[in-house]
Amino acid sequence: MRRILRALACVVLLPTTLGAEDLRLAVPEALEATGLAQYLVPRFSLKTSVRIARVGPDAEAEMRFTRGGTAVFEGPQQRWGLEHDGDPRAVRFLDWLKSDVGKRTIESFKAEDGTTYSAALTQAKVEVEVSFDGDRRKGEALSLSLCGRCHVINESNRMNGMGSTPSFRVLRGLSDWDRRFANFHLLNPHPSFTQIDGVTDPFDPTLPSPIVPVELTVDDLEAILAYVSGVAPADLGAPLQLQ
Repeated sequence: MRRILRALACVVLLPTTLGAEDLRLAVPEALEATGLAQYLVPRFSLKTSVRIARVGPDAEAEMRFTRGGTAVFEGPQQRWGLEHDGDPRAVRFLDWLKSDVGKRTIESFKAEDGTTYSAALTQAKVEVEVSFDGDRRKGEALSLSLCGRCHVINESNRMNGMGSTPSFRVLRGLSDWDRRFANFHLLNPHPSFTQIDGVTDPFDPTLPSPIVPVELTVDDLEAILAYVSGVAPADLGAPLQLQ
């Protein structure tokens, strides 16, 4: 097996042996220095008989390892992808890299300095800032007058909320707080006593509101959302599960 790999390496790795039918793979210097590409190419060729020649990062090539493209593996502080021009052989190489065999091959490599690569790509965490254009002062006043019957809004009504309902700070700590507040009129028990002008249907005459109705407009709701967006979320520890 070692003789086969050495012989194959002489064919597919040396620029001087580049043939008309060879598929060219452009490899950045930082990646080439680790030896990973030199490790992968002959193993793919041995399985598929597709000849690949490694070339420099600026050379013309049907495919290239880049910091963009389709992500295939990651190493220390760097994720690498593969870009290609649609050549069926390049597509085959990409599919191999993403296959179980390809992933095991990537993860079996270890550079002389100990560098390894992972094919189990982590999902990049994207922080999305939620902002609303409503009047926050108006939103606070509306929250206290309309929602403060049941919820603790802030310190000003700390002793007036119902113990069975979460405070605004607790609700603000939920990952989907904005969806919950925007659609609160759909979440029980709110539909039975909430009216939003132009959004909710009038109460069924046979099922009147059990309490004085909560009545507001879309602008009022936007003001409440703007206020809540600035509320400091409570430290909830383990995720809460609320209906």
